[in-house]
Amino acid sequence: MSKAIQALLTGMFITFVLDFFLFLGIFLHYTEHYEVGVYYNILFADNQNWYLFFTLSVVLGYIVVYVKNSKISLIPIPLVALFVSLTLFENVGYKAGEAMFMKKNITIKIKRHSYVGDIIYNGREKITFYSYNLKKTVTFDKKDLVQ
Repeated sequence: MSKAIQALLTGMFITFVLDFFLFLGIFLHYTEHYEVGVYYNILFADNQNWYLFFTLSVVLGYIVVYVKNSKISLIPIPLVALFVSLTLFENVGYKAGEAMFMKKNITIKIKRHSYVGDIIYNGREKITFYSYNLKKTVTFDKKDLVQ
């Protein structure tokens, strides 16, 4: 196997593990907090930033395979792992999920009604929404939205 392919696969493996912990923290402390009702696999697959994933895979793979200075190669990966694992703490995981998914002060129109509030999670078929008027979280089917 060529070194370039080995670097890419190594970087992809490391990035996959980092993404797992990032989305685990968001799943545990954001989607479970709001009772969104989305499975971890769907959350992970639908919200993966593939450009960032492959860029990080190439960079980390290059560092692991091509950089011969062990001090340089051992600093960035644990640092990124530490940063990502912070989402396993409740307040950090919640804030990361809020930054990724929440859209504040949005108006949604369903048939004859309008709702003003925050989009908590915009899923494949449903939108989880906090209504300011109702003062509770509601779920709407995307097919019922009026554009």
